[in-house]
Amino acid sequence: MALNLAKTPLLKPVIALAGWSYLMELWMYSGRIPALTKYNLDLSPEKISDEMKTKIPPIVRYKADNYNHLHEQPTYFLAVALSLALIGDNHKYTNYAAWGYVGLRVVHSLYQSILNDPILVRFSIFASSSAVLAGLTARAAQLIF
Repeated sequence: MALNLAKTPLLKPVIALAGWSYLMELWMYSGRIPALTKYNLDLSPEKISDEMKTKIPPIVRYKADNYNHLHEQPTYFLAVALSLALIGDNHKYTNYAAWGYVGLRVVHSLYQSILNDPILVRFSIFASSSAVLAGLTARAAQLIF
């Protein structure tokens, strides 16, 4: 029996998280590019990184920090969700967990990009998403081993 991936519900949260990452990229550059000229940054390769950290206000940098975060742990989510899709897991709770993970990552992005204080709140959101991802990973391990 062939697996019809187009009908696999787990692909929707995968695509949603990828789409969210692109939205964060646009939001990041919409603030970062004007800041380059506004704060008169030296764009030479040996200075730009230090100047981005010292001359650009934190509220502009937070979006870049979050964009980087979306390329760290969420890559594990993509691998686990795609593995679950390939295994053929269509259980509703797996799907709920996948959407829960994406939702928590969106909340994490918004919190970090807009407020980012206190850090403990952001960490709590991150820890919650990590717990969901651990559950999804355990589900994949249960089905594959």
